Amino acid sequence: MKPLSPADQLFLWLEKRQQPMHVGGLQLFSFPDDAPDDYVAQLADSLRNHSTVTPPFDRRLDSRFTQPVWVHDEHLDLEHHFRFEALPTPGRVRELLAFVSAEHSHLMDRERPLWEFHLIEGLRDRQFAVYTKVHHALFDGVSAMRMAQRMLSGDPAQRDMPPIWALPPRAKREEGEDGRPSLWGSLGHLIGESGKQLGTVPTVARELLKTINHARKDPAYSSVFHAPRSLLNQKITGSRRFAAQSYCLKRIRTVCQAYGVTVNDVVMAMCASALRTYLMNLDALPAQPLIAMVPVSLRRDDSEAGNQVGIILASLGTHLSDPADRLMHIHQDVKLAKDRYASMSPEEILNYTALTLAPAAFNLLTGMAPKWQTFNVVISNVPGPSEERYWNGARLEGMYPVSIAMDRMALNMTLTSYCDQIEFGLIGCRRTLPSLQRMLDYLEEGLAELEVAGGIS
Repeated sequence: MKPLSPADQLFLWLEKRQQPMHVGGLQLFSFPDDAPDDYVAQLADSLRNHSTVTPPFDRRLDSRFTQPVWVHDEHLDLEHHFRFEALPTPGRVRELLAFVSAEHSHLMDRERPLWEFHLIEGLRDRQFAVYTKVHHALFDGVSAMRMAQRMLSGDPAQRDMPPIWALPPRAKREEGEDGRPSLWGSLGHLIGESGKQLGTVPTVARELLKTINHARKDPAYSSVFHAPRSLLNQKITGSRRFAAQSYCLKRIRTVCQAYGVTVNDVVMAMCASALRTYLMNLDALPAQPLIAMVPVSLRRDDSEAGNQVGIILASLGTHLSDPADRLMHIHQDVKLAKDRYASMSPEEILNYTALTLAPAAFNLLTGMAPKWQTFNVVISNVPGPSEERYWNGARLEGMYPVSIAMDRMALNMTLTSYCDQIEFGLIGCRRTLPSLQRMLDYLEEGLAELEVAGGIS
């Protein structure tokens, strides 16, 4: 038995019909050159032979105790979790995204291990897809990404590779296995751990006071007080719309060089432009800038602790019409937040994050403080493989994150990197945010605007 952490229990408590709390990933593959037309059916048969399910995929919830625990499922039914399915004709990306939208809307059975693996055939151009979903109580986004990468190989000749549920367990847990912090991970930390770290209190209190004072003096400052109310922050239904698209990383890096900013700054500016255009077309753009909750890397070159990651609240500059001004506004706001963390230890950063986001958690949990809008949207960047990957000879063409939409947070914009691509995955409430797929065009327009403004041919 393994007890659930406070954050993991929170994911279970938050879940309801209109608010499934699972994350997912969509992987698109091309057939091996020498593969027969029934390659995917043969692959499905071979996957069924991997009947030994390894942790944590063999675990189900047991709520008979005071605290819920994970226990080994003695009666695991692999056919329930592994599903071989075909898209309707004509098998375009449109049909694939519609399939993921529908599946991501469905709650999972808590009497069984909380994961599903869908092998999908019927795509055009000798392609197939894999859609995997796991409950956020079982995995966070980065851990799920790492697990998905373990299923892949850099060798196109390798065959008989196990699926994600049958990977051999790691001998030793890697540093940072818990992944990037999230709103709920930070709140869980506040509930379960931060009280033990009394040494962080003076620094955390001082920096939090600075944040509050700055917010009071500057109404444009991104803080716990100044996110505007918007269409993005309404109650939602359980129906989801998933939209995904790849963008050339070389184009984005060229924009970075032209403006002297980071890749994360540019993709945030793309998101800001897409949100601005989308809301303007609905006559719903707030006068104040939208605020994003963003996990950012805080690695220091001389740090022995490796990567350090914090959560910031960043203004997206959606009140600015000029794309270059908007990008530099985002760059300066992110830099200000990073500078705030520069003198803080990892423990102080985590506790500061937890305390700063506590009002957002209270509002999202209860809806009792609708005027206290901490942020409007989540924009998260999860790093992926930097080189080509294969699975049983099939080349991975793209991998798209599928995250969580919630009441009062109807849109989640998550992206990952793969080789020379940035892969966007947008998940939102179908009713609250109509025609969400149009944001893919608006993301492209946002990148093109920056290229024109920067004199990039």
